[in-house]
Amino acid sequence: MQSVQTVEDFALLIRNRRRALGLSQAQLAEKVGASRQWLIDIEKGKPRAELGMVLQVLAELDVQLQVKTARARRRETIDKDQGEAQIQALAQAFQFLD
Repeated sequence: MQSVQTVEDFALLIRNRRRALGLSQAQLAEKVGASRQWLIDIEKGKPRAELGMVLQVLAELDVQLQVKTARARRRETIDKDQGEAQIQALAQAFQFLD
């Protein structure tokens, strides 16, 4: 899963996915009822865009949007760190069995 944290990340995701699907800017814009210039602005990282239109673009590109809170991201980091610590402890414990 690709993490998008900035407008530039989002712009790159849209552009790369559109290209991967073989769509021109004009084709994608037409599919979502937007102008080609609107899509160009999005792909350039324009910081403001109508959310409904952006969601239509994501749907057309078969991209799923998932939102996580900062707390959830911190929890994942803590879980990962704890998991790695447990693995290291087990590895050390098994070394004593050799």
